[in-house]
Amino acid sequence: MYVSRDLEKRIKSALKSFPVVAVTGPRQTGKSTMLKKILGAEYNYITFDDPLIRERAIDDPLLFLSTAGEKVIIDEIQYVPQILSYIKIKVDENRTVKGRFVITGSQQFNLIKNLNETLAGRIALFKLLPFGYNEIRYADTLKTGIIKPEDYFTHAALNGMFPELWVNKTIDAKLWFASYLQTYLERDIRTLYNLGNLRDFTRFIRLLAANCSQILNLSSYAGNIGVSVATVKSWLSILEAGNMIYILEPYYKNQGKRIIKSPKVYWTDTGLVSYLTGIYNKEHLFNGPMAGALFENLVVQETVKSFYNKGAIPEIYYLRTSNSVEVDLIIEHENRLYPYEIKLTKTPKLSMAKHLSRLQKLFPGLNFQKGTIVSLSDESYQLTSDVEVKSFYDFIASLEDVIG
Repeated sequence: MYVSRDLEKRIKSALKSFPVVAVTGPRQTGKSTMLKKILGAEYNYITFDDPLIRERAIDDPLLFLSTAGEKVIIDEIQYVPQILSYIKIKVDENRTVKGRFVITGSQQFNLIKNLNETLAGRIALFKLLPFGYNEIRYADTLKTGIIKPEDYFTHAALNGMFPELWVNKTIDAKLWFASYLQTYLERDIRTLYNLGNLRDFTRFIRLLAANCSQILNLSSYAGNIGVSVATVKSWLSILEAGNMIYILEPYYKNQGKRIIKSPKVYWTDTGLVSYLTGIYNKEHLFNGPMAGALFENLVVQETVKSFYNKGAIPEIYYLRTSNSVEVDLIIEHENRLYPYEIKLTKTPKLSMAKHLSRLQKLFPGLNFQKGTIVSLSDESYQLTSDVEVKSFYDFIASLEDVIG
């Protein structure tokens, strides 16, 4: 079963304007499946996961590209990054040919930099993350009963939104994530980076998962693991580059309010967080200490996906002041600021609106719009004169208007 991706239209449009299109994202998000589905037999498919093909491309890149076909999908290009210079040569031989090369990569630590520097003006860049709600709401698998907001949250938190886990309900999610993590560490990380102690890096991943939706404290992480802060920064960059995590920066354009300027960390798949922290059933999910953080992670990851699926860079932030005024999510669009509080509850209370209500008074020079509490409520409604409650599904639907 194939589930259509929101990014498909953007890619098809870009192929009419650019000679090269690149799709990056974590392993197993469906990049190759999507491209082969929408491009069909018109494109030859080559993957650098195959060591023999990889060796051919390294030994004689010009011959390799000359025999690859008129239009080609090159998968996992991070294994042969030097071929980008030769793709540029081929593109420059005839700049009028559009959509000639489609390339993918699951690790982009230096990949994006190389793409931008080598193929500047010749390439359109996209990111594909695991399924978002908009992509699966009309799928046949929705008939399994994942309709109520808490059911969707439960599924996303315990099983994740990677395509294989969604399409094939017989797969044991715990075993799948164990294999996924092992593949990520052995094939992507160890192959591409000089990590040092892989065991320490694995401990760091688990520590970061246990602190999802929290402000980053690099010194604390370094002390817990017994490594330097510089090492932790390097590891964090690797995870961010592979789109395993998303770093949410604080909104501090107003410098006079003593705003906390440390970023927060979120994961691009909530199911992976649950696996890394040992959450395997619904009772543990809702009654455990990470329930609120996981729901906040889900809302932020869905917001990030909404931007990426439009081919856009997320303009999102959080805000926390030194006197404890905090807003979980701020979306900036056309000089407007849309503030959100994220609460794992079906019955939001008036007290949950206090931070949102204070924004206009605290920051009169900023164009804050009406505040919103995102929750598991079944319906959306006005909570106060300046704060509304949105169900999770209504929030997702509203992103189309907010992002534009």
